[in-house]
Amino acid sequence: MSNDIRIKRGHTLRLKGEAEKTLIDAPRSKTFAIKPPDFHSVVPKMVLKEGAQVQAGDEIFYSKYTGEVKFTAPVSGTLKEIKRGEKRRIMEVIIEADSTDTYREFGTMDPLSADSADVKNRILESGCWAFINQRPYDIVADPKDSPKAIFVSGMNTAPLSADVEFMLQDRMEAFQVGLNALNKLTRGKVHLSVAKQKSSALKKMQNVELHEVTGPHPAANVGVQIAHVDPINMGERVWTVRPEDVAIIGELFLTGKYNAVRTVAVAGTEAENRKYFRTKIGANVADLVGTVSDDVRIISGDVLTGQKLTNGQYIGFFPNLVTLIPEGNKYRMLGWLPFTYNDIPSKSRTNLSWLFPKKKYTVDTNLHGEVRALVVTGEMEEVVPMDVFPMQLIKACMAGDIEKMESLGIYEVAPEDFALVDYVNTSKIEAQEIIRLGLDLMITEVG
Repeated sequence: MSNDIRIKRGHTLRLKGEAEKTLIDAPRSKTFAIKPPDFHSVVPKMVLKEGAQVQAGDEIFYSKYTGEVKFTAPVSGTLKEIKRGEKRRIMEVIIEADSTDTYREFGTMDPLSADSADVKNRILESGCWAFINQRPYDIVADPKDSPKAIFVSGMNTAPLSADVEFMLQDRMEAFQVGLNALNKLTRGKVHLSVAKQKSSALKKMQNVELHEVTGPHPAANVGVQIAHVDPINMGERVWTVRPEDVAIIGELFLTGKYNAVRTVAVAGTEAENRKYFRTKIGANVADLVGTVSDDVRIISGDVLTGQKLTNGQYIGFFPNLVTLIPEGNKYRMLGWLPFTYNDIPSKSRTNLSWLFPKKKYTVDTNLHGEVRALVVTGEMEEVVPMDVFPMQLIKACMAGDIEKMESLGIYEVAPEDFALVDYVNTSKIEAQEIIRLGLDLMITEVG
């Protein structure tokens, strides 16, 4: 039996360029990269030097402040380069891949019959702990904590996002075993959310509390689901895992190998080959999208929350989507006038897009305005379906007022929950960045 979650506030951004549901193997990249900045608040400590030989599943670095959390190689090969940025911060660990992978053997295990400590140790030893995030703060979970629940969102509502069930169609057994393993990590329940309208094999999963979700984006955001099912209070911990990462954990227990498979949907109007590609974590983006011109923005992730890439860079650790859209480097004369251009999707009624709710649009990166003062308009409240006051919380984060941040719900939110605020707000502020800085302050001052 499922529990319904109905989301009314939000906004679905309809874009052209969706990936067709065809799954193909991507060309094997010559090099792969693990990027420590993908793991917020983790300070990496290397255990290998350049030139070292690695198998898939071998430890590359660990977290300085949580030594049990290891980060392992997604492929076998030679550790080619450790790229550093300012203050010698490690930005990328690049592995020159072998033609075929060899794997470190961890041994098979049935998580249902195994001891909880053994399940946790296996996940830690293999590097799969990197897939487990903690709320509050949206950081890698601390294995010493005991979460009150674990949430898995088996759906996507972000623009051009990958279809979860299509990605997992041949990995359902591994997904179920992964859910069984997660049950051993919490004193509470494992919650799985799926789209209510769809007939989905995910609804048949065992050992989970099933939730059927309806509503516009960000209905699929795990933070929104947590807020409606089991809100986070001060001192509590909730863990989250992405669906394909659950399958990787399950495959670890089924086969004894860390098989860092990543199914990536290539989408967007500027993508020539809009399909689903099966590759490995940290693949070179050029092997998925080819060579693109400087007038095209490559985004690792969706257009609301993704990170900009350039030719030859590497996809992030988590995203199942690469989006290609035009750069917004063209000036629109009198673009500030209402109804001047009606080819831009808008939440407000400053153009006529609201008359065509099912129409899909081609978008670029143009912000259509500069940063302005914060004005009380009610726009933010319309797209944040959580029990928080978004504008007041943003102001508290900007002021660094810890007490107000706590009272306004900072423990419940993550930057992705404010992605639509970036899109709709007239002030053109970077709400996600402000929330991230506020969360970092809370980690430092409260812990």
